[in-house]
Amino acid sequence: MNRLFATCFAALLASATVAAPPAPDSRPLVWIVDGAGDLRGCSNAFTNANMLAGGPLDLTVFPWSHGYRRVLLDQMDAKHARMQGQRLAERIVQRSKLEPGRRVILVAHSAGSAVALAAGDVLPPRSIDRMILLAPSVSTGYDLRPSLAASTGGIDVFCSKKDWVALGFVTRVVGTVDKRWAPAAGRHGFRLGCDECGLRQRFWTAEQAWTGHTGGHHGMHAPAFLHNYVFPLILPNRTEP
Repeated sequence: MNRLFATCFAALLASATVAAPPAPDSRPLVWIVDGAGDLRGCSNAFTNANMLAGGPLDLTVFPWSHGYRRVLLDQMDAKHARMQGQRLAERIVQRSKLEPGRRVILVAHSAGSAVALAAGDVLPPRSIDRMILLAPSVSTGYDLRPSLAASTGGIDVFCSKKDWVALGFVTRVVGTVDKRWAPAAGRHGFRLGCDECGLRQRFWTAEQAWTGHTGGHHGMHAPAFLHNYVFPLILPNRTEP
């Protein structure tokens, strides 16, 4: 009886369907850092645009704000932005160890760019594939060299000279997030301007107005703008603008 039971049990095991391990996610992993005040304009815009596009991106939002609508405190607390950047770098490294070889993109808007760049200051070389800064409210003289070293595909900066309220009047009164009373990079571009070093500065033009981005601080959140100008930088099989 024992031999018969063992034979039947062995046959049952052999015929059982073994579930295959889930395939690794091949989509780009996009870390999103919203602007000041935890208003989530950037992350919500990416979520909506990603849904409209059929979900080609895996989005992870990194919360860093002092709290909802605490815009000025986020804008003025450079130490907090640096500390949160270190946290973000640790999260990126930990996630990359679990999913080696995956394409990693870091996207930040406005004051969140200070957090993203602080992460770039401490990330290992070539640890992310690309950094994309939308209307960064840091100064034009911010040292980008550590972040450029951390990013194999360099840094893309979307700027607009028409962004005169948030990145003109406001930064003139309270300063940029890196505690400088200097022009904001999201309006004037970074002082370090060289495509050869991996920095690409993309200024708004009137030809982009059809997308819904008319040059303002949040215009880059328009779905058509994201689909046509930002998504091609993230998805390697699409043509860059």
